[in-house]
Amino acid sequence: MTTAVLRKELHTYIDELPDRSLPALKQLLSLLIEPPYTIEPASPQERAKVERRVREYHKNPQSFVPLKNIK
Repeated sequence: MTTAVLRKELHTYIDELPDRSLPALKQLLSLLIEPPYTIEPASPQERAKVERRVREYHKNPQSFVPLKNIK
């Protein structure tokens, strides 16, 4: 199936949707077009902070506090 044929078929589906379904479809399509977040590489400062904390953990594992204990 070509892209043009697929687009035409999808437009037909949208045209046949009941009005009450359109808001849900809009949300779904917006997620497919624009991802909700962007993952960027860590900055040099962020990497240094993580590396420092890993070294601290290896020196003293008892200093580690599980996330479930923080919340």
